[in-house]
Amino acid sequence: MLRVYILHHRELLGALSLAAYQTVKELMASAAVEEKGFRPGVVSVVQTFGEGAKFHPHVHALVSRGGWTARGEWIPLPYVDEGAAERLFRHKVLALLRRRGLLSQERIELLLSWRRSGFSVHNRVFAHPRDGREFESLVRYMMRPPVSLSRLHFTPGAHEVVYVPKKGHDDIEPTEGERIDALEFVARVLVQIPDPRRHLVRYYGAYSNAARGKRKKSAAPAVPSSPDQAPEVAAIPDGPHRPALRRRWAELIRRVYEVDPLVCPC
Repeated sequence: MLRVYILHHRELLGALSLAAYQTVKELMASAAVEEKGFRPGVVSVVQTFGEGAKFHPHVHALVSRGGWTARGEWIPLPYVDEGAAERLFRHKVLALLRRRGLLSQERIELLLSWRRSGFSVHNRVFAHPRDGREFESLVRYMMRPPVSLSRLHFTPGAHEVVYVPKKGHDDIEPTEGERIDALEFVARVLVQIPDPRRHLVRYYGAYSNAARGKRKKSAAPAVPSSPDQAPEVAAIPDGPHRPALRRRWAELIRRVYEVDPLVCPC
C-alpha cells in the first residue's frame, strides 16, 4: 500500500536508507549503555525490485557487529532484536511519509491497527571476517541486477515472457514459471532504473566519508615548520608486495563483469 508513494517520489529512497541506519544506530546505542557518541558502521544498498521485477523498495545493509565510541573504542554487540527493529523502522517510515504530506494521521492509525505490519527486518545473515569468498558473495547479492537472464525465457514472436521462480529454478521447466506480458515485463524493468545522480550505495556512521576523513586526518603526520624537519617519505614497496597494495584494473573488470579484458574473443 505504501510502495506507490515511493514509486512516484523516488527521492524517498534516500530517506528510506537513512531510516534503516537510524534504526540500527538507535537500537545498538541503547544496548551499549553509558557510551556517548556510539555509532556502528553501515553500508546501505537501496533496492527497488522484488520477485518478478515487481516494484518493491527495500534496503540491504552491511552492519558491523558492534560500534565505536567517541574515544574510538570498539564495543561488540552480537544481538539486535528483529521485532524491535521492525517496529522502530515502521515508525520512522510512517513518520517520514506523514512529514512529506503523503499520509494522514488517520491512515497511519489504520495501518498500525493491522495484525501484520507489512514491514520486516532480517538480520540473521553473517559474513565471517576472514572469509573473503563468503563476503564477496554477500555483496554480489546486495548489488545484483533486477533481472536474472538465466531465469528469463522468451520465444521470438511471442507476446509474453516466462520468468522462473528464484528457488530451485534450475530444476523447473520454463513453462512452470510466471507468464508475463512482454511489454508489461519491460515496464517492470524500466521502473527499476535509478534517477540520475541518485546514489544507491550509502555509507553511514563509522564508515561515512566524514568519519573516515577525520580518522585519516588524525593519523596524518604533523606539517613540518621547516624543510629540515620534514620526515623521510617511505618508499613504495616493490617486488612481490606491490601487487598486493592495489588489485589490477583488469582483475577488477574480470571479477565484476566476469569477462577477461586481456583475452581477445577472436
